[in-house]
Amino acid sequence: GWAAWKTYVGRPQVDEWRCKAMGLLGTALRQSSLPEEALPIFEASMELILRYCSHDILAILSSQTNLAVCLSDLGRADEALVLSRAIYARSVTALGASDENTIRNGMNLAVSICRQGLFDEAKSFARGLLPVAQQSLGSDSSLTLGLNYNLAWTLNNSPDRTRGDLLEAETIMQDVVQ
Repeated sequence: GWAAWKTYVGRPQVDEWRCKAMGLLGTALRQSSLPEEALPIFEASMELILRYCSHDILAILSSQTNLAVCLSDLGRADEALVLSRAIYARSVTALGASDENTIRNGMNLAVSICRQGLFDEAKSFARGLLPVAQQSLGSDSSLTLGLNYNLAWTLNNSPDRTRGDLLEAETIMQDVVQ
């Protein structure tokens, strides 16, 4: 993180690699359990990307995702959920529902919804996204498997879970490990 930043810090603000180095620095700080230090880096990186790379939808979505994950790490789950919803909506509009990046953003949104305790919404959302992931990426894709895991976890941990939910969660996980 710091090495990349030191390499590119002297470059002009419009430089693509400087923006990417800022994102890498933020990610390194967040992954080092320093989300408080990472947040202003992610915010500055996102501002630069929006200002100078407004044509690069993947860079924008990636920057916003880094910010949403950092907000979640800081316990600001409400803000993270609002941002995750916006990221997914923009991804669907710009890339299409079956794009791998859109599905990844959908999986992030499913996790955010679940973290807020909105289990019914999380179940419904994951059930709608799973067929798209299976058709576009295949059943053995890491994203499809992650969505299956998320749905099974949600079914198993919902306070209103039924015996049917538990059986469905078990079946999902058996299918995943086979």
